[in-house]
Amino acid sequence: MKYSNKSIKNTGLPMMLLFALSFLTGMAERPPLVGGPAPEFQLDQLGGSPIKMSDYRGKVVLLNFWATWCGPCKKEMPEMQAAYDELKDQGFVILALNFGEKAKKAEKLVKEMGLTFPILLDRKVEVAERHRVVSLPVTFFVDPKGIIKEQVFGGSLTKDQIVEIFQKLR
Repeated sequence: MKYSNKSIKNTGLPMMLLFALSFLTGMAERPPLVGGPAPEFQLDQLGGSPIKMSDYRGKVVLLNFWATWCGPCKKEMPEMQAAYDELKDQGFVILALNFGEKAKKAEKLVKEMGLTFPILLDRKVEVAERHRVVSLPVTFFVDPKGIIKEQVFGGSLTKDQIVEIFQKLR
């Protein structure tokens, strides 16, 4: 059976639109994360013991989803580290969740960049799915009561923005 480009276009575009519509409809049925409680999770820390989200109640948490292959993720890491260095003794924590990579790959980048905040391994991207992560990087700011207050996309975070959001949430 031979297919023409026209027949592929005639069926391909409607199928893509149908997929997009069903995806968006599914997303619309789920309540927004901002303003709601941060989903609970437990993940292994790079080179350490498991960490639970609930371990950090009472602190402002920057929850960042990233990967070693993501250029914008790597761009904002030094900004996050600078903010962490300034705020870590004031009730601020960063939990950086690696998106489905092997520990060795994440560890190499962490060492190269001199990162000291906790790096968690979301090996099966289950936590990312619960946070509806569809692109990287994405960052959530969680207040001391465990409520997601802000969501930032695209790797544009600066130290000053992080400090400003922290001050607003604490």
